Amino acid sequence: MAIRFYKVNDEYGCFSNFSKHGFELDGKYWHTSEHYFQAQKFVGSIYEEEIRVVESPMDAANMGRDRNKPLRVDWEQVKDEVMKKAVLQKFLTHLDIREILISTLPEEIIEETTNDYYWGCGSKGTGKNMLGKILMEVRSTLELE
Repeated sequence: MAIRFYKVNDEYGCFSNFSKHGFELDGKYWHTSEHYFQAQKFVGSIYEEEIRVVESPMDAANMGRDRNKPLRVDWEQVKDEVMKKAVLQKFLTHLDIREILISTLPEEIIEETTNDYYWGCGSKGTGKNMLGKILMEVRSTLELE
């Protein structure tokens, strides 16, 4: 039976990039994996730091989706690796949620969102579910440690 998640307060809410599980990465502290992911769209610019220090993950998401800011030219090529780096660091940092993630073996993990067909499954269930795939990949990596 597949493990489905979306909202932070749900059973597997710790899988969400909005969950308040901060970590250090690239020499800086990030409040959530959403903060890290969105900021990396503008790495090396003033926007990276503005997103890093904003309080809520929703604010970070909105700032990162603002197309008036100059998106890094290689974003489409690196976004999956950026997400994997953030998710791995989050679960390496927090033993409690690492155990939850590993406990889901061997089930499929699905981000059950209606409006995202890339990171989630989308309303029709036909999305790529890339966040779910990254979580399963990180789970396999952590299981081997």
